[in-house]
Amino acid sequence: MLSRTADNLFWMSRYVERAESIARILHAASRMAAVPIAEDTDSNEWQSALAAAACDQAFAATGQEATAENVFEYLAFSEDNPSSVRNCLRMARTNARAVRTALTTDTWEAINSAWLELHRYRTDDVSPSGLNRFIAWVKETSLRVDGAAYRTMLRHDAYWFSRLGVYLERADNTARILDVKYHVLLPPSVHVGGGLDFFQWSTILRSVSALTAYHWVYRDKLQPWLIADLLILREEMPRSLASCYANLTMFLDELARDYGRQGESQRHARRICAQLRNARTDDIFQGGLHEFLTEFITENNRLGALIADQYLI
Repeated sequence: MLSRTADNLFWMSRYVERAESIARILHAASRMAAVPIAEDTDSNEWQSALAAAACDQAFAATGQEATAENVFEYLAFSEDNPSSVRNCLRMARTNARAVRTALTTDTWEAINSAWLELHRYRTDDVSPSGLNRFIAWVKETSLRVDGAAYRTMLRHDAYWFSRLGVYLERADNTARILDVKYHVLLPPSVHVGGGLDFFQWSTILRSVSALTAYHWVYRDKLQPWLIADLLILREEMPRSLASCYANLTMFLDELARDYGRQGESQRHARRICAQLRNARTDDIFQGGLHEFLTEFITENNRLGALIADQYLI
């Protein structure tokens, strides 16, 4: 396969997954912002959404205040933000069109129709119902694309490169969503483990559709260390970091077998996968959850660079 084709397939999947992640971050921020809090806090849930999406500095450069309207418009529709949902879907479609013959009809139609349907959403509708409709539509779009590829694409290098894009982006997004809690501080008058703290953690779980899974696995009230355990170390949880790296390792090994040689990307993915399998939640919290997630995001970005050096250039 030409490296240019592999690059298009890889980034097509990354952009679709990123659009879904931005929608989930907006969902988490809107739920947290709906809770009345004491006046003695500097917490801003919409600012935390920008930080989780790694768009806080770019947004600050616009000079706008981090209100619900401004952040929603910037993360969902802004043409100036390369990670907005609109730009992610546009870039996914551009990449898909470049490799139209490598895709099945179902996969191409799922991406193309998403771009056409996007125009029916109003950029100024930040009411709870308008926001929820848009978020639900983005998540449904991602599911359609993912399902079409899973059900119809031949299992060869085209499919494996697209899956690498999905899981690399998903690992990054799960780490960022989990880190949202770090940026949303509790008011000084509210104690850790109280009602507001409980609500914020439940919102993190809901944003990745993991609240029910949490109760099935632990059968306990929400505990920060158990939530981190579920979203970081549990391979049976599809959006966990461990699950993403189990899949990244598997698909990189498929490519190595098919092409007859392996490289630094396979070794780096196996190393992170082994670290996650041997890690303990107590050790992660002892060293700091935010510090662990920051280091993970850096190593995940490094894997993306290694895949690009090995296959996409």
